[in-house]
Amino acid sequence: MSLSMLDQIGGEAGLKELVEHFYDLVESAPEAEPLLALHMDGHGLSHTREEQFNFMSGFMGGRQYYLEKHRHMNVREIHAHVPIFAQDAELWLSVMDRTLQDLGHMNPNTERLRTTLRRVALMLVNDGKVAGA
Repeated sequence: MSLSMLDQIGGEAGLKELVEHFYDLVESAPEAEPLLALHMDGHGLSHTREEQFNFMSGFMGGRQYYLEKHRHMNVREIHAHVPIFAQDAELWLSVMDRTLQDLGHMNPNTERLRTTLRRVALMLVNDGKVAGA
């Protein structure tokens, strides 16, 4: 039996570390400033850190915290209020790659995760067309 993506990064503790490090980079890395601005136009980073963990847990094969709380895991709906351009998706992926690298998770076992994250990030590109705008 193969390990879930969540198990491959160390379970919930590993995911918590991943999410915290990712958003620490969003807050501190100069190149991530556009991501910080997008998050600050939304619910802010403390909310995002919590919800990212909740979502990623279920997304990666663990407990479905986000689904239990919100009754769905529709990523397009979750991000409908955010103007997302291709360069934003690529930047998000770049910061996530740096996070995986920093935490020692950049290896063949995480290729499936990286491929899946790329597919989802690019699916969210809306060229600035946000719901309700």
